[in-house]
Amino acid sequence: MLLTVCSSSPSSSEKEPDDDPVIPSKFVMGADLSYVNQILDHGGIYKDGGVEKDPYQIFADKETTTARFRLFHDPQWIKQAYGDENKQLYHNFDDVALGIQRAKDQGMEVLLDFHYSDIWADPANQEVPAAWEGENFEAVKDSIYDYTYAMLSKLNADGLLPEMVQIGNETNSGMVHPYGEVYGDATWQKLGELINSGISAVRSIENETGEEIKVMLHIAQPENVSYWFGQITNVGGVEDFDVVGFSYYTPYSDLPLNEISTYVESFRNNFEREVMILETAYSWTFEGADDYSNLFYTESLSEGFPATQEGQRDFMIELVNQVKEGGGSGVFYWEPAWITSNMKDLWGTGSSWENNALFDFQGNAHIGFEYMSHDYNNN
Repeated sequence: MLLTVCSSSPSSSEKEPDDDPVIPSKFVMGADLSYVNQILDHGGIYKDGGVEKDPYQIFADKETTTARFRLFHDPQWIKQAYGDENKQLYHNFDDVALGIQRAKDQGMEVLLDFHYSDIWADPANQEVPAAWEGENFEAVKDSIYDYTYAMLSKLNADGLLPEMVQIGNETNSGMVHPYGEVYGDATWQKLGELINSGISAVRSIENETGEEIKVMLHIAQPENVSYWFGQITNVGGVEDFDVVGFSYYTPYSDLPLNEISTYVESFRNNFEREVMILETAYSWTFEGADDYSNLFYTESLSEGFPATQEGQRDFMIELVNQVKEGGGSGVFYWEPAWITSNMKDLWGTGSSWENNALFDFQGNAHIGFEYMSHDYNNN
């Protein structure tokens, strides 16, 4: 998340008016549920209508179509966070496979988000996995292929192949630094080689299984999309992907909500790909349920949408409207189930996001969820 690295407004489309744009066959209502297993293991309780329920069932019942899960290479830092060398890991293969199983059991599709790091990958942080550190560029490129292929092959063997795969997470500055650090010593061509290596592994799995997998590329904030995707396609030589993905967080973007549709339409026309928001969120309160400081605050608000449950719901309805009007294919809410619990990370215990969740401080699903089931044909 966070940090805007470069900025560019969308260029005017060069397509003729009668050209047939990329039109999605269905609209994805997505939710990143990466923390759910860890929260459940540490005392978190989810309810719907005051009744304790499986959170995966809650999301499916609320018309979530797709669950997103992040995958770290070897997140040993989890043990550091808990001060326990015997602590089980989360966001590794076993945890992600469990989440995928639980999501698919509820009828949801899956987006697997490869971070290609042992820890969070975002515009400011794209650390190479420790296991690859010190290798030469060609070896890292091969490692990306081998790792991507191995993870998908293992999931397929368990009947858990995802329908969508992200090659990197918020890769504004590249990935697996320093090998693909485009604002460091690397080049767009080298970043393109690394991304293409990951994509090639996905296509190999597709060919072997006969199952279609959508490939997504993902950067932070819509202001950066035109420049980044222009560079990675025209200079980096990356062509074989299906979705232009970006994060849209109001505290970190200068783009007003009512301009999202224009940008989405521009991206769709200029890059001739589907377009999705792969991360977003909005506050329903600025109060907290624990001592872990919240990441969103007063400056996070969009005009006309207060920090209330109704304000959160209405913001999300309008955001989905904007994406739909621009011909976009979907919207993913980031960590809507990150309620407070005894879960720990490197920065605190509980949640820094509970004021953005779709659950109240007692773990009850609240009306923020209603944007997913809203009738967008009768606005």
